[in-house]
Amino acid sequence: MVYKFEKPYFFAFFGVCIQALKRKVNSFQLSTMKILYAVQGTGNGHLSRAMDVVPCLQKRADVDVLVSGIQADLELPFAVKYRMHGLSFIFGKKGGVDLWKTFMSSTVRRLVHEVNTLPIENYDLVINDFEPISAWACSTREKLCIGLSHQAAAMDVQAPKPKDQDMLGKFIMRNYAPASINYGFHFKRYNDRIFTPVIRQQVRRLDVRDLGHYTVYLPAYDDARLLKQLMRFPDIRWEVFSKHNKTPFVLRNVSVQPIANEKFIQSMATSAGVLCGAGFETPAEALYLRKKLLVVPMKNQYEQHLNAAALEELGVPVIKSLKPKNDVAIEAWLNSRHAVAVDYPDCTQAIVDDLLEVHLPKTVV
Repeated sequence: MVYKFEKPYFFAFFGVCIQALKRKVNSFQLSTMKILYAVQGTGNGHLSRAMDVVPCLQKRADVDVLVSGIQADLELPFAVKYRMHGLSFIFGKKGGVDLWKTFMSSTVRRLVHEVNTLPIENYDLVINDFEPISAWACSTREKLCIGLSHQAAAMDVQAPKPKDQDMLGKFIMRNYAPASINYGFHFKRYNDRIFTPVIRQQVRRLDVRDLGHYTVYLPAYDDARLLKQLMRFPDIRWEVFSKHNKTPFVLRNVSVQPIANEKFIQSMATSAGVLCGAGFETPAEALYLRKKLLVVPMKNQYEQHLNAAALEELGVPVIKSLKPKNDVAIEAWLNSRHAVAVDYPDCTQAIVDDLLEVHLPKTVV
């Protein structure tokens, strides 16, 4: 018996085979693509985001990770190929960034050496979370650098801005880690290149309750200063997480312990509220957990004032310091039950996929 193929069916079958072959080829090529994901190591926010972004990238390509900076406390659950000194902002102890220590910790010769010796030519794509070494290596060698950071969103023309313009702070944020194209994360979507925050799976899985205490993370204040300010509210149980102390202790109504990721997020999940700086990840996680939030932006840190402007627009109370003149505002917050409602869906993989679809060399997508 001789079987005859009808032409329309034959061509349809042939087309399906070609598409399947293309998918196989693309899958193989993507798996051999080399991506450098470079992340800022000052503070814990960038590294928290990396915990979710890197696994999403690893599903699509071969990923090396670079971390620069000397002020982080988190351990990453994946290998870091490059650890560099970079350019870190050093926290002070009076509520702000210590500009002198920041300057003194950065050796120009070392910075230039790190920029010049980073082998970015080995990578098909560089994705940068406000990390200066890889950004300047790409800039000086005219290589595409994709910015994927909160700072990019905060500096976007459509994002809220503080009334007081800090020209030096603005200059630093624009030039610290320059990127060819910017995408960003913010407390809300202000345009198509700004996404809602990446909330770690660790945080999404938390059991959220209210055990009555207040979680405090203000790394720009030393413990003595915090104790003095918080003990003015003797009926409140404060759980302080400190960068300045290695030994936990309790004094009256204030417990102080070294910053540790698991303990911190558990404290936050079971708190009545969160008092913290106007960074990005901690306020975003507190909002996601439906906790009432009070923020104190760091002095000499323009990004935190940008964040404070955005949070204030959402309805989050902002105070300039913990000085007694702000006690009325703190009391009002403690007595309030209002928590700002947000919607932060889990869409990190979709963001990564869309970014790679647009920016990977066309021969592999």
